[in-house]
Amino acid sequence: MEIERKYLIDVRTLPFSPDSFPFHEIEQGYLSVHPVVRVRHSGNHYLLTLKSEGRLQRKETQFSLNREAYEHLLRKSDGIIIRKRRYRIPLPGQSLPAALDLYSGEYTGLAVAEVGFSSEKEAMAFQPPAWFGKEVTFTGEYRNDQLSRRHPSDWKKHTA
Repeated sequence: MEIERKYLIDVRTLPFSPDSFPFHEIEQGYLSVHPVVRVRHSGNHYLLTLKSEGRLQRKETQFSLNREAYEHLLRKSDGIIIRKRRYRIPLPGQSLPAALDLYSGEYTGLAVAEVGFSSEKEAMAFQPPAWFGKEVTFTGEYRNDQLSRRHPSDWKKHTA
């Protein structure tokens, strides 16, 4: 089960340099958004992921792929291929770090932080740090599957 809260980030106001933290590059495409069927490449890992409906809490099932299967399925993805650099940022007083995603390609300039939790109660008790911006967990508009279907300039209208 995936339990996450998601926030928009203004990188100009970060109290740290993201590049001082570990990161990995992610590329992903969506074969379907109802239900969510995603293929992802990060490092030497290639995955096919199925996700249930939901905002705060969703069931997630992953299957390993080889590179050839990933590339074949990526060509069949519908919409924009999402590319981002994911940083792991420790959060004081939290057991899990924030995943800070800095997007590239069509979404260059977009930055989103996600925090994962072990329970819904823990998620609802979370107090975000000051550098987190508007929470978008419950709107769904900044889920990657939705970004893959939107015009890239559309997100700027909502964050300006």
